[in-house]
Parts: sequence; structure tokens; C-alpha cells
Amino acid sequence: MPTREPTPNEVNALWRSGSRAFFKDQRAAQVGDLVTILVAMNDTANMKNATITNRTSAETGSLAQFFGLQTRLPPSISDPSKILNVGSTNNNGGSGQIQRNDTVMIRLAGVVTQVLPNSNLVVTARQEFRVNHELRELQVTGVIRPQDIASDNTVHHDRMAEARIAYGGRGELTEVNHTRWGQQLMDILLPF
Repeated sequence: MPTREPTPNEVNALWRSGSRAFFKDQRAAQVGDLVTILVAMNDTANMKNATITNRTSAETGSLAQFFGLQTRLPPSISDPSKILNVGSTNNNGGSGQIQRNDTVMIRLAGVVTQVLPNSNLVVTARQEFRVNHELRELQVTGVIRPQDIASDNTVHHDRMAEARIAYGGRGELTEVNHTRWGQQLMDILLPF
């Protein structure tokens, strides 16, 4: 964060220099200003995939005279014209399906961390909620245009470029929902 600039005192002045004017727009415009980010996601995805493949191949090879060495062949190969006879059949079938429905509705305040040369604003927001022994974390970062900030100093997440939204947590309940590291190791090492 930039260092705060001291404001000089002016004699007989009604307004402090550097303060926001009464008629000036109160929306975020410079580094350190706050802006409220509205995250309202209702995401649904359905995907279904099926694959079926069949392949049959046959190979036959023969050496009718076997370079004149037919008499030296083992007794199991009585006919040199049938030295190689290979066939293979392969059938493969697979299917997969994904159904996802995510809903996140959050409102949080962020800080302008950088003003880009084209006057776009880089915003970072972070919140932590601790309830008993469970910690929930929400992080939002992205780039917003000043004209996308509403008059009440809010911006919707779908107006953010390069948006990174992370919602998760850690604690006792989260630990119970995760597979133990020993089981994860066994899943990696065991091929069956």
C-alpha cells in the first residue's frame, strides 16, 4: 500500500485539501479505495459422453521355401507356409456423465490495489469467517472498469476481467470430509 500523504492545514478554509468534495462521485477511483463486490453465481453444467470402439485384425505370414532350410525346422512346424498366423480382437466401451449445480451469493468489500495505465482498477477482496473450529475463506481478485462501478460503489463479479474467486475452508468438519493421506497414498500405489 502507498504511504499516506500528510494534508497541510490551510488557514480560514472550509474544506481540507485532498478530501472528497461534497458533489464529487464517491465511487472507487484510486489505490486504497474500497469497492463492494457482489458475487452471485448460479452455475449449472450437464455433460454426457459415450464411446464404443471395435477393432479386428488378422496377420498371416509364410515362407514357402524358408531359405532352403526346411529340413532343419523343428517337427512342430511341418508346413513353412504357415509360420506366422496372428489374429486379434479388441472391444472397448466407456461412458461418463457430469452433473453440477453451484450457487454462491456473497457480498464483500475489496480494496483497489493498482490503477492500470488505461484507468482500469485491480481489486482484491478477502473475508474469513470463523465459527467454533471451522474457518471459511473467500477470496476475489480481478480487474474492473471504473464505468462498471454502480452509483452505490458496487460491482458485479461478471463485470470483472481475470476474475479469481476461491471459496473454501479448513477446520474439523473439512478434515472429516477429506480422505486421509494414508488412504490417498494407497489409492496411488495400488493398481487395482
